[in-house]
Amino acid sequence: MTTADHRTGTAPKPRSSQPWLHQSGEEIQEFGTVRQFPVGLSYDTRMYSCQRLNQVLCDTRILHDLYKKHHWLMRGQTFYQLHLLMDKHAGEQTALIDSIAERVQTLGGVAVGDPRHVAEITNIPRPPNGAEEVPAMLSRLLEGHETILEDCHDAAARTQELGDDGTNDLLVSEVIRVNELQAWFVAEHLVDTPLVRA
Repeated sequence: MTTADHRTGTAPKPRSSQPWLHQSGEEIQEFGTVRQFPVGLSYDTRMYSCQRLNQVLCDTRILHDLYKKHHWLMRGQTFYQLHLLMDKHAGEQTALIDSIAERVQTLGGVAVGDPRHVAEITNIPRPPNGAEEVPAMLSRLLEGHETILEDCHDAAARTQELGDDGTNDLLVSEVIRVNELQAWFVAEHLVDTPLVRA
């Protein structure tokens, strides 16, 4: 039995565990805009950093998905080693994705989220829908790394000039270092060298 609220004289609303389904709302911040946050950086600096970070974010998401695809489609004598390596690298790319997206949000921007939006923005070419030969898959990954690294080196230099130390640090200490290391690991699998005798 419900009793009247002694302050208002009205009965309290009944509690329910029913979720409010099929809700829709207005877009409260457009992609490509930044809100004012007290982070000590100008609007123009934050806008620039968010644009550059969203490009890196798109390309990183595509590279992550390529690693997962190649993890599933790996073949041949080095299947086991490469199957595990692809998954390890995909996991490391996932961590980068989160760091990059959170930096965009920290600067007051909107991190690109929808995969269809990512596909529109990415600079990494679309692979065939089917399975490629292993060397082609590895080469595709290396080209993806190089695309990201070239963009990150340029963006890191520019954000340093603008005084955005946080974005510069993220790009240099995390994105560049992880991608350089992963590129090394992948590239060494494309060296044609004997395994037992020279």
